[in-house]
Amino acid sequence: MKKAQYWFGCVTFCLLLLAINRPIFGQTKQPHFRVVAMAEPASMHAPFVAAAKVWLGKLATENGFTVDYIENAESINATFLSNYQLFIQLDYPPYRWSDTAKTAFQQYITEGKGGWVGFHHASLLGEFDGFPMWTWFSEFLGGIRYKNYIATFAKATVNVEATNHPCLKDVPTTFVVEKEEWYTYNKSPRPNVTVLASVDESTYSPDSNIKMGDHPVIWSNEHLKARNVYIFMGHHPDLFKNEAFVKIFRNAIFWGAGKP
Repeated sequence: MKKAQYWFGCVTFCLLLLAINRPIFGQTKQPHFRVVAMAEPASMHAPFVAAAKVWLGKLATENGFTVDYIENAESINATFLSNYQLFIQLDYPPYRWSDTAKTAFQQYITEGKGGWVGFHHASLLGEFDGFPMWTWFSEFLGGIRYKNYIATFAKATVNVEATNHPCLKDVPTTFVVEKEEWYTYNKSPRPNVTVLASVDESTYSPDSNIKMGDHPVIWSNEHLKARNVYIFMGHHPDLFKNEAFVKIFRNAIFWGAGKP
């Protein structure tokens, strides 16, 4: 009898342990954080965006966060943005935004309600497709206006300047980008932002006359509450074969979302 009671007690104890450690039926594990990515729809940047989605999907699965995608600004308002800890502007330009979307995004950034990572086409600032330049966004990126680009592409060396910045953790002090357009602007954003990396125009291959001298390509506007970083590179899908670029993108996501 005592032996039976002993085994009954052991079984009961084990079942209790299983119950304690087992998730409640129907309960799903909450993501560590949520990301919304505003991805430019079918365009010259579609291959880059497609490659980014594959890479982001894998990263999100491995690290317990989620990514939702939008292709326009129609859904953007304060309530919508409150669901996300990070906003990725995946080659979407700073125009075709409604006034409601602009206001909500500005508050999201200025009040530090979430982080922001912008790529490439996000700095296409000026008058395009009948839309005026978004002045606030220009100031956000350092008071710049888009000027020109290398239409035939060029290989170049990028020099890391802010080696201690979290976005550049484990990134070499110099790295090569095989194929980019290297946008130029009416002026360098440097006086108004913190430059993290710049391109060495003397390394352009083939050489090009489309240059701007001081040429930042990664920077952050630390005058605003939101953690934010603009990464110029973002045209060609082969960037996801570039170890330095992938590290920067990964670092930017976790830093921007305020996660270790």
